[in-house]
Amino acid sequence: LSGNPDTLDPHKTSGTLTFQTLKSVYDTLVEPDQEGKLVPALAERWEVSGDGKTWTFYLRKGVVFHNGDPLSAADVKATLERVKDEETASPNRNEFEPIQSIETPDDLTVVLRLNEPWSPLIGTLGSGWGAILPKSLIDSGHDFASQPVGTGPFRMTEWVRDSRIVLEKNEDYWMKGHPKLDKVVMNIIPERAVQVQGLITGEVDVSYIIDEEDVPVLEDSGEVTVERNPTSLILVMAINCSDPVLSDLRVRQAITQAIDKQKVLDVVYGGGNPIATFMDYGNAYYKDFTDLYPYDPDKARSLLAQAGVGDDVVLEMALPQNYPPHVKAGEVYQEMLTDVGLNVEIKLVDWSTWISDVYRQAKYDLTVIGHTGKLDPHGTLANYGREDKYVRWVNDECAQLIDKAAVTSGFEARKKLYDQALEIMAREAPFMFLGTSLRRVVYRNNVVDFRMTPSLDTFDFRWTDLK
Repeated sequence: LSGNPDTLDPHKTSGTLTFQTLKSVYDTLVEPDQEGKLVPALAERWEVSGDGKTWTFYLRKGVVFHNGDPLSAADVKATLERVKDEETASPNRNEFEPIQSIETPDDLTVVLRLNEPWSPLIGTLGSGWGAILPKSLIDSGHDFASQPVGTGPFRMTEWVRDSRIVLEKNEDYWMKGHPKLDKVVMNIIPERAVQVQGLITGEVDVSYIIDEEDVPVLEDSGEVTVERNPTSLILVMAINCSDPVLSDLRVRQAITQAIDKQKVLDVVYGGGNPIATFMDYGNAYYKDFTDLYPYDPDKARSLLAQAGVGDDVVLEMALPQNYPPHVKAGEVYQEMLTDVGLNVEIKLVDWSTWISDVYRQAKYDLTVIGHTGKLDPHGTLANYGREDKYVRWVNDECAQLIDKAAVTSGFEARKKLYDQALEIMAREAPFMFLGTSLRRVVYRNNVVDFRMTPSLDTFDFRWTDLK
C-alpha cells in the first residue's frame, strides 16, 4: 500500500486505500466478476419488481461473521440503516437515500422498497461502501474504524500504522476452497525504491503502483512478472471553483489548455489515454471531448490576460505525498502553468490531511488526484453541479441531468442524459481532466492468480496462491 487507510470503517470514507484493504475483510450482497458484471455474493439471487421500486434479496445459508454471528437479514437491515443514518456521516449516504423501507420477512430474505426506480442501486450494493456488518456489533457501538469485522475471506489481525496491515485466513469462509493463502501482509511503503528492492529480494510479492521508470531494472532481475493493464482511474487536477480567481471560466480553460496531457500521461503515469470530462476512458458511458480545449499554451496566455490574472496571483497546489505519481504530476503541472504565466506553489500533505482538509473541506486552490472507477456512472457523477463536492462547482442543469439519469432505465436512455451532463462538465472545466492511465502490476514469479476488481481497483486475494 502507498499509505495508511484513513479509517477501516467502510461506511465512513471514500478512500481507495480503505477499500483496497477491506475487500478482503467484508463481503457485499453482490460483487463484480472479472468482466465487471455484477454477480451473486452474500445474496445468492435477487428479484426486481416490474415498476423497479421493490428489490428482493435472498441470502446464502451458513455464512458466518468473524465474531461467530451467523449472517441474517437483520444484519443487512442494520447495515443499510447505519449507512442511511445522518449520524454515521457516510460520504456515500446519498446513494442509499432512495431506499424508503427495509423489510425482513424471514432470516434469509431482505426486501428493499424504494421511493422511485433507482438504476444505480445494484452498483452501490456491490461497492465497498455496501459492506455488510454484524448487527450485534453495530448495536454495541463497536469500533469498526480500527477493528473491522465482516464475513470476508480474511480477518484483520493487526494494523501497525505506517508499517503493515495483517490479514489471516477465515477458515469458515462461505466460498469453498477459498482463500488459498493462510496470510496476507499489506506493507505500507510509499517509497518507490523500497518497493522495487523488496520485489527483487522477495520481501514483497506484489506491487500495483510501480513507476514505468522502474520497470527495466525489475525485468532485468528475472525474479518478477510485469503486467500492464488499463485502469478505471479518472486522473485530474481539481480546481476549487469557489476561489475568486478560479471561479472565472477563462482561468480554468487556460489551466486546461496549458497542459500537454499525453506528455504527462507518458512521463508520469507510464502511458494512457487523455480524457476531457469526468468519466474513465474505457467506460461504456465515456464520451470524447478532447477537441474542446486542446493543448495550446498561447491560447492559455491570452485567456489569462483577458481575465487579468498574472504572476502576482499565487495559487497553492496541494499534493498527497503518499502517491509519488501524483506528486510528480503536480511538479510537471507547476512547470507547464508557470510557462503560461501562473504562479503555483506546491504544498505536500499526508493522506489523512488530504481527505479531511482538501476533499471534505475544500481547503485548497488546486490538487492532483485519481478518482477510482465505480460500478455505475451515478457513483462517479452523483452531486456534481452542487456546492458540496470538493471542486465547489455549481451547475443546476448538470445536477438535474445526473439526477434524471439515475431514475431512468436502459443503457441508451441513460447514456443520452449522461452525454449532456459530461459535455457541460467538459465545457465548464471544474477539473483539468488528464486521462486514464495504465496500471503496472508487478509480482514475483511464484505468485499465481493475483486479481484486481474491475472498476473498483481493489485487491481480490481469494484466488491468489504461491507456487
